[in-house]
Amino acid sequence: MQKNAWGIAPPYRRNPRLTVGVSYRHGEKTVRKILVTAALPYANGPIHIGHLVEYIQTDIWVRFQKMRGHDCIYCCADDTHGTPIMIRARQENITPEQLIETMYAAHVRDFTGFEVEFDSYYSTHSDENRQLSETIFERLNQAGHIVTREIEQAYCEHDGMFLPDRFIRGTCPKCGAADQYGDSCEVCHATYSPVDLKDAGCSVCGKPPVRRKSKHYFFKLGDFTDRLQQWLAGDRVHEQVRNKLQEWFDQGLRDWDISRDAPYFGFLIPGETDKYFYVWLDAPIGYMASTRAYCDRTGREFDDYWNNPDTEIHHFIGKDITYFHALFWPAMLMGSDFNTPTRLVIHGFLTVNGEKMSKSRGTFINAATYLKYLDPQYLRYYYACKLGPGTEDIDLNTEDLIARVNSDLVGKLANLASRSVPMLTKQLQGRLGVVSPEAKELLSRLQDRTEDVAEQYESCNYAAAVRIITSLADEVNRYFDGRQPWKAIKENPEHACETLTTALNAMRILTIYLKPVLPAFAAKIEKILRIEPLQWQDVNNLLENHEIDKFERLIERVDPKKVQKMIEESKKEQITPPQKTEIEKTTLEEEPLAEEISFEDFMKVDLRVARVVKAEYVEGADKLLRLELDLGGQSRTVLAGIRQAYNPDDLTGKLMIMAANLAPRKMKFGTSEGMILAAGPGGKDIFALRVDEGAKPGQRVH
Repeated sequence: MQKNAWGIAPPYRRNPRLTVGVSYRHGEKTVRKILVTAALPYANGPIHIGHLVEYIQTDIWVRFQKMRGHDCIYCCADDTHGTPIMIRARQENITPEQLIETMYAAHVRDFTGFEVEFDSYYSTHSDENRQLSETIFERLNQAGHIVTREIEQAYCEHDGMFLPDRFIRGTCPKCGAADQYGDSCEVCHATYSPVDLKDAGCSVCGKPPVRRKSKHYFFKLGDFTDRLQQWLAGDRVHEQVRNKLQEWFDQGLRDWDISRDAPYFGFLIPGETDKYFYVWLDAPIGYMASTRAYCDRTGREFDDYWNNPDTEIHHFIGKDITYFHALFWPAMLMGSDFNTPTRLVIHGFLTVNGEKMSKSRGTFINAATYLKYLDPQYLRYYYACKLGPGTEDIDLNTEDLIARVNSDLVGKLANLASRSVPMLTKQLQGRLGVVSPEAKELLSRLQDRTEDVAEQYESCNYAAAVRIITSLADEVNRYFDGRQPWKAIKENPEHACETLTTALNAMRILTIYLKPVLPAFAAKIEKILRIEPLQWQDVNNLLENHEIDKFERLIERVDPKKVQKMIEESKKEQITPPQKTEIEKTTLEEEPLAEEISFEDFMKVDLRVARVVKAEYVEGADKLLRLELDLGGQSRTVLAGIRQAYNPDDLTGKLMIMAANLAPRKMKFGTSEGMILAAGPGGKDIFALRVDEGAKPGQRVH
């Protein structure tokens, strides 16, 4: 996977202008240093409109902070480890690495389509994340916050493997909900051990598991009880969340199992060969890894974000993962001497038309499906109309979405520009005049709401901010209709010019207020007005004696027929086998057969049995093993790219097949005198072709 894909190559490169601004709330020039993250989307499926609540909510807040002139960056990453990734990859007959690479590209595409603008979008399957995970683990271990002990685990005798997390399903031991995963309940959000599940069965074969003992690593969360309570005493979380957290404190904080047995897709625990970090340990560390990747790319210092007490860290998450982010994560940071979060912004779930998102009703809508039919600005605006600072669920009512967009965005805001600009450009040479003293009173009323709007954005009460903006738009439209410039333009063009100048200055102020929500809408206004990208402090300026550009449509009305088509396609996606995608290709589709050759051509390749006399690592090469092969009286040295799949000791004495008449090939790490035969895509998934015992070195393979 290409590292730092967001920020290196188009269309993902983002360079938002950062300017030193004014913190108006305090009345002095200060620049806040802010790191913002959203929860990492899991790499086993596409982005849907439920996910987008969080990423749009976060994007709006980040854009607002940047407009205010603060040094604010938005970091995120794909969450790539754990059992579900293994299961999905196994179902697709591909490697986990192939799966996460494909999903990464799909996630980036969808986020870009909805104008979610990350400064760094990375992956938890990265060197940075592995190194930081090991650092945090070792610091916690040295400080005595890690212990090991034997535990009983669910084990599938049929498949010969321990059943961690999502390799096991059953009935929740707390609330009795059926068909729940082995680590947490999606109904009551309780966490537990897989062996606590009732009526448990293996996710692979369905057979009930038995219990076996295994050594596991535990993080002593209770060591941080007092520090966590002090940390939560401020305004780091909403009051609703603080009350819920107190229930967990009252129950006592339990040690947290941070290890998983093989097979597992993730990072090995240092010093172990078959124990891996549980995904919930390295996943939030992905915030730090993404920050480090950003710093490496831009020349900034990682410690300025994660070791600087003056830096703010804001995590935007859903309420279903509160336990991990409000307890485990800050405790890990406390114990390893890194900055703890300044604030957790926790939102509720999305319902559609008053009910849980449903595949059968077509309301489980993937981001890519939405973008085929509807403008992403509709959803950005609608979510902003609904989002407040608390954890209440929000409902996407499709009829309400149509009404709000068509009434507010088209009827009030876009319509103000569509009526003003053409009159000015076609009949008044496209030049703004001067704002009259009377008009300045109107504009002052708009400007006076600057801090009201800013306060609502700051507190994540976007619904209140939108209400202020639309009420101001109503006032401007009343002013416009009362002065009737379409009539005055023939008899009193100066009067008409004054009205249009005022209307477009008002439109400019309203655009500043709305820009965090609708960046594409704002960009069109900036182009029409021939102005630089609007910043928050520009609200105090007026645009006079200024030439503007011709009008272009800002936004279209929502077509109900397209909404219905989107819903119908979402239904079909659930009942119709999807078209073959890149991750569903068969082996021959991935690597088609070579051109046909004659038998004589094939016989030119001399395939021989060879015994591995010695195998060793090649210093400095992360893919190569050096093999000393006995060819039946001759010795050959072959450099084989199988290091990630085989240990040298496992190969010594084995019979393999080699192409013996290849010309020697000089390589960076030496000369290879042939090639062994192997199959597979590479990395850990490569399989050397063996020969049954009884064959002798040097025998030809027919």
